[in-house]
Amino acid sequence: MQTVKIIGVPEHFNLPWHLAIEDGAFEERGIDLQWEDIPEGTGRMAKMLADEQTDLAIILTEGLVKSITEGNNSKIVQIYVESPLLWGIHVAHHSSFTNLSELEHTKAAISRYGSGSHLMAYVNAQKQGWDTTKLQFEVINNLEGAVQGLQEQQAHYFMWEHFTTKPLVDNNTFRRLGDCPTPWPCFVIAATTKFITENATILKHILDVINTYTQEFKSIPSIDRTLANRYGQKLEDITSWLSKTKWSQQQLSVETLQKVQNTLHQLEIIEELKDKDLFLYQD
Repeated sequence: MQTVKIIGVPEHFNLPWHLAIEDGAFEERGIDLQWEDIPEGTGRMAKMLADEQTDLAIILTEGLVKSITEGNNSKIVQIYVESPLLWGIHVAHHSSFTNLSELEHTKAAISRYGSGSHLMAYVNAQKQGWDTTKLQFEVINNLEGAVQGLQEQQAHYFMWEHFTTKPLVDNNTFRRLGDCPTPWPCFVIAATTKFITENATILKHILDVINTYTQEFKSIPSIDRTLANRYGQKLEDITSWLSKTKWSQQQLSVETLQKVQNTLHQLEIIEELKDKDLFLYQD
């Protein structure tokens, strides 16, 4: 049995992995796939890949691209979720802010630098026509930290996945002022170069399994109720999320990679554009 470490956020996007593990689908192929939840998100996961503390990660596209340009010796193996991530823009419920434009000169809560909440603050600022060189940030580690940070006014707004934060909007912890979708597929499967080099066949088996599960995921009987129960969501919210979400079994295209790089470079998040071969695994 080959042990493989994999990390991802504790969110509904990753249920196909958990179902495959629970069904013994990886074990049937001689793989002990050990999943670890990383609530801090992409910034921490990128560092874990760079430090070879994990073999695989389900990670935000833009965060991994940034990390690879900075020397992270990992590659995009394929797209995991093809559809954009819908980033809700939240303030504390008692906050006086009522419009996105009022947030221009305020401080954004981010899980850590290089995370999706950090990078998407730039994308949102550009979309709003703000001066992106004047953005301010407060590191809050995770969603629980954001609740505390906004309530104590250490920061003023927080961007996180729309449906994950929906229960906090419903119970009047947050108010959502708007949404900002990623302009590219949101999640990719990443692997360290070391793992790819030493375990190409194992990697192929893992992809075969998860791609089968994601292809069939929406047709699983009562999957909406399973998701709602496991992740503490309202059934109507899960139904809406499922209708918007598309998994993929394909590699990221060179054109999409270029779009991500161009955007990050334009926002001065990365210093220079790099060759596609630095990012994309080709078996």
